[in-house]
Amino acid sequence: MTKKLFIEASLKFSLGMICVGLLIFAPAGTLRFWNGWLLMCVLFVPMFFAGLVLMAKNPELLQKRLNAKEKQKAQDTVVKLSGLMFIVGFVAAGFSYRFDFGMLPTGISIGAAAVFLLAYLLFAEVLRENTYLSRTIEVQENQTVVDTGLYGIVRHPMYSATLLLFLTMPLILGSLFSFFVFLAYPFLIAARIKHEERLLEKELDGYRAYQKKVRFKLIPFVW
Repeated sequence: MTKKLFIEASLKFSLGMICVGLLIFAPAGTLRFWNGWLLMCVLFVPMFFAGLVLMAKNPELLQKRLNAKEKQKAQDTVVKLSGLMFIVGFVAAGFSYRFDFGMLPTGISIGAAAVFLLAYLLFAEVLRENTYLSRTIEVQENQTVVDTGLYGIVRHPMYSATLLLFLTMPLILGSLFSFFVFLAYPFLIAARIKHEERLLEKELDGYRAYQKKVRFKLIPFVW
């Protein structure tokens, strides 16, 4: 564990928490938006402990996860559109609460929070299985194809986990309008996978054989 990595991780975690809080609670006009606190808890508490584990067990992977600068223009566009989706979705949720319009029943929010935590566990398992996972699309030195565990079911289990995570976020916030905004994510991730697989086919040895072995990209028996 290096001091520089600890500071970088701490700053990004704190900044992320502040930004999400502002995007949710400022439009809501109050801190009494309990759905907002529910999301903050299920999002940042597991993230905090996961960061501690990675800091102690696999600081190299943590460093890769902190690097979010895409080198490819197409992927950079997907990342920027995803960021816009989060901003609009969170703001929509805050306004939904403020004006009591399009709010979902409490039971849906609680159920979505449970699914979110299960998806977090799925994401953690993906990180355990594949130490090459960075936030940017690249083929790393000495990288090999991982084809066991969740990677034996779908080719992109990390994106499968994020699909569950991001589609449950607006439900946790209890906003139907926010959910409609987040429905853009499946299309964004499909575009990201398309470009990623082109790169892997070209630069990662054995990936074409892996594609024949594992047919589904994101959702078993669907796509």
